[in-house]
Order: sequence, then C-alpha cells, then structure tokens
Amino acid sequence: MRDAWTGGTKLLAAVGLAGVVGFLLAIDVGPREVRLVTKALPMACLLGWLWPARGRYARFILAGLALSLLGDVLLEVSPALFLPGLGAFLLAHVSYTGAFLCVTRRLALLRALPFLLLAVGATVALWPGLGGMAPPVTAYVAVISSMGWRATAMLGASELPRRAQWLAFLGALLFSASDGLLSIRLFVTPLPGLGYAVMLLYWTAQFCIADSARPPDAPAPVCVSSSRPT
Repeated sequence: MRDAWTGGTKLLAAVGLAGVVGFLLAIDVGPREVRLVTKALPMACLLGWLWPARGRYARFILAGLALSLLGDVLLEVSPALFLPGLGAFLLAHVSYTGAFLCVTRRLALLRALPFLLLAVGATVALWPGLGGMAPPVTAYVAVISSMGWRATAMLGASELPRRAQWLAFLGALLFSASDGLLSIRLFVTPLPGLGYAVMLLYWTAQFCIADSARPPDAPAPVCVSSSRPT
C-alpha cells in the first residue's frame, strides 16, 4: 500500500486477510453463509481502501471492484445465479478495460496477438464441455482477453506512472490465470485443490488492479480525450 499504515488501513487489511483465511478454510466444507460473508470481505475491504476514487481511471477501477463483489455474492448465494454472476464479472472486466482505455487508446496490435491466440485456444479447449454455456463463456473469454490486451497496451504510456502500469498489467494476467483455472474446474475436470489457487490468484489480481489506481506521489491519471491522436 502506498500510504502510511493508518488505523483505518490496518483495520481493512486485517479484516480482508481474515476473510481470505476464513473462506479458504470453508471453501469446500463450510456453511454457505460463512462462505458468502468471508468471500465478500476481501473485495469489500479493497473498495473501502480505494474509496473515495479520485479521477476517472480510479472510478472505473472502483466500479470494477464493486461489480466483482456482486459477482462473488451471486455465485456464492446459489448455483442458479451462475449466469448473473458471470455477467457481473464480465461487466467488471469491461470496467477495467474502460480504465485502461482512459490511459491510452493506441491499438498496439502486436500486443493484442498473444491474447487473441489465448482466446481462440481457450475457447477451442473448453468447447466440448460447454454445452449450452458456450455463448456466454465465449463472450467472457473475449472480454477478459480484451482486458489483458488493453493492460498490455498501457505499458510505456505517459499518462500513468510506471509502477501503476505494471500493477494493472500483473493484475490482468493473474485475473486471466484465475479464470482459466476456474474454467478448467467447471468445464473440464474438478481437480482437487484447484479452488484454492483460483481464489488466491483472484484476490492478488484484484489487489494489484486496485493498487494501480493509487499511484504513489502522483496525481490521479487523466483519461485521454477522444480528439487525442492514438
């Protein structure tokens, strides 16, 4: 964290870590109510840490965190809410992509190529097990791959501090890795212990993305205008 460890920051960190530990202990055996509360705590603490969001970049990130929290809650409340939960996370990725587009709109097509290949490869690998979930999952893969591309396109931009750029980039990669493992668990094979890796990668990714909106000793990032050359 960039700022001093104030009482509020320490409290948020303690509550967030308690949620992480509590959920990991209850992930497969705990009551649904315990999983729901403990799963929501880390994201709620990240929201509190980033609040108030200063600048459009930070507001996009804050919206993505809130949508991710909504997705966590929906997925934990009932398996019947899987599609709404998936939709909430899809919108979270759209929000993060919007934040990254605030920094730069350059196409960076060569940087897009690995994510295009990743999206195609993931879709082909998952397709046999998707069934009726093929359309929403394919859309989700396309959106999160786009988020990764835009995070990569930010690297080297002058509108955001270098540290924040790399935090956002790392967060996007870890988020992609988390969702990749989750898709294997859901649609290929439920490997033992995979859920722990999914959640640890997910929380680390969200922390990195949130921290990118709090660059040290620098003004809040300013979105590029539509008239600015790309």
